[in-house]
Amino acid sequence: MPDYLFVDHLDSISQNITGHVQLGVDTEFMREKTYFAQLCLLQISTRDAIYCVDPLVEGGQSEFWKQLLASSWVVHSARQDIEVVYQTARAMPSEIFDTQIAAGLLGMPAQVGYAGLVKELFDVDMAKSHTRADWTKRPLPEEVLDYAAEDVEYLLPAADILSEGLDKKGRLDWAKQDSRLLLDPALYDVSGDQAIDRLKGARNFRGSKRAAAVRLAAWREDEAIRRNRPRQWIIRDNVLLDIAYNLPSSEKQLADIDGIPPKLVGRAGKQLIDAVSDAQGAENGYQPPKPPDETQKALLKEMQAQVAECANDLNLAAETVASKRELSSVIISGNRETRVFSGWRRDLIGERLLQLL
Repeated sequence: MPDYLFVDHLDSISQNITGHVQLGVDTEFMREKTYFAQLCLLQISTRDAIYCVDPLVEGGQSEFWKQLLASSWVVHSARQDIEVVYQTARAMPSEIFDTQIAAGLLGMPAQVGYAGLVKELFDVDMAKSHTRADWTKRPLPEEVLDYAAEDVEYLLPAADILSEGLDKKGRLDWAKQDSRLLLDPALYDVSGDQAIDRLKGARNFRGSKRAAAVRLAAWREDEAIRRNRPRQWIIRDNVLLDIAYNLPSSEKQLADIDGIPPKLVGRAGKQLIDAVSDAQGAENGYQPPKPPDETQKALLKEMQAQVAECANDLNLAAETVASKRELSSVIISGNRETRVFSGWRRDLIGERLLQLL
């Protein structure tokens, strides 16, 4: 197990992490009972020390975050870590190096886990015995902190090895570009406007039913954010869909829908009925998505073949270059704002795919 220092006085850690060009960073968080993930522990590694930092302590944290965010971070599979940090501190580091992305660009599996990467690079087997620990518990047991510290022990050495390998292949900038994509605040800002996209059962609704689903999903999202509770705790998907489908015009009709909690009707019945009422007769031009036709299927198959050929030449997994989901989005929705048409991918494969389109 690595040597580490548990820190619950944030002032004392700021000077220890100041001035480092790179820091290894990992987070532990809980989100089972909240809408926003609750940051419970920050693990930070320098070249000569490891710190397990308690962000739940009271008191000013501004200087700590200022110093932590000033360095470039090395993170493995960074998206969730960046999300919880951004939601906690309303800021993110200016630069990150994602070791999962870097490993993928060296020909390892695109979604290689941290333990798999450590085994590959250092021939070390990591224990994963505390993946379901209660990170809100205080004091945290020593064995849980040991496990947490190990998650940053190899980050900086791994980044060194991966960077050297990528540099030899002329791909180091590729890893930096792809890592930088994870620092887009739009990935983490939340609102009710896009809530309907998470309600998959509403895809085939039309007219007033679709309009009601849009309004109800937005109401639930805003309510979940306001109360910081999981959206399914506010109202379950199937119940929300039943409301949109049945278009109740009174609280009595609303209460008759299977599965709707009586407390919800009493607390928010009027708001739900108002949302349905506002949707009556609404036309937003929405058309349910059509399955791909034969021409689109053939085009997707050809694009996948081009990507596979390119990936094979580079000794990469095809999804590292472009996933089937990305290509489908390009064909079905006409979306050109995708990574395959920008950065290093554009010259390698993007221009050829655009010609096919």
